[in-house]
Amino acid sequence: MKKLALAAVFGTCLLLQAESPAPATESKDEAEEISPIWAWANFAILAAALCYLVVKKGGPWFAARSLAIRKGIAEAAEIRKNAEAQAAEVDRKLAGIGVEIEALRGRARQEQAAEAERIRQQMAADLARIQEHASREIEAAGKTARLELKRYAAELAVDLAEQKIRRQMTPAIQSALVENFVRDLDHPAAGPHLNK
Repeated sequence: MKKLALAAVFGTCLLLQAESPAPATESKDEAEEISPIWAWANFAILAAALCYLVVKKGGPWFAARSLAIRKGIAEAAEIRKNAEAQAAEVDRKLAGIGVEIEALRGRARQEQAAEAERIRQQMAADLARIQEHASREIEAAGKTARLELKRYAAELAVDLAEQKIRRQMTPAIQSALVENFVRDLDHPAAGPHLNK
């Protein structure tokens, strides 16, 4: 590095000397002949300095730049790969959405049919329970009506018998009954006496 710096300083000095005005004693032709050599020397020094800088500083810069570009390309490829995978997943889902909708509709129809069947069975059970309750009510009402009818018939029979007995009861029959009753009270072991 020091050598290169010294060479650059030396080259610059030579360049400056080459460009300085020629002494008055020299002719114009000599100045023109020396001038292209110094120009080529100046160019060589400048090219060497630039090559050194490019090799020394440019190599790592180009390597870092190349690495950054490769990294960017790899990241872009990964992003593209992920985007393509997501797009494929969306396409797959969209392709299968018709099947999913049909499956959901089928499940809804099955659930609806099952619910309708459950409601039918519940209604049948409720109807059977209501009919059973109604038949018990009817049976209880029939028993009550029969008992009421029997009671009414018994009352009516007693009333008719009483009316019949009152019509046929005369004072002679009445005294005979009382005498029989008194006699039965006196002789209870003898058994009942029948009046004909």
